Amino acid sequence: MAVYSIFFKESVRKDLDSIPKSDLQRIMERIHTLAENPRPVGCEKLSGQEKYRLRQGNYRIIYSILDTRLTVWVVKVGHRREVYRN
Repeated sequence: MAVYSIFFKESVRKDLDSIPKSDLQRIMERIHTLAENPRPVGCEKLSGQEKYRLRQGNYRIIYSILDTRLTVWVVKVGHRREVYRN
């Protein structure tokens, strides 16, 4: 299986700054596993969008996959109460 490159949208840095360090390490480990398998067990495709959701505790990782370029773009990371708000 091909290895995907992981990229972060500029706004994700701000999202990550607000997350406690104890949770942040697990979130980053989970994001890096997407390089090997961008559609792991437990991920869900968001309805009406070409994005996926991955759970890590009380946090959600929203990302999109470009299979033609073997890239994963992390577009939002946040607490489950806030991540789906625009």
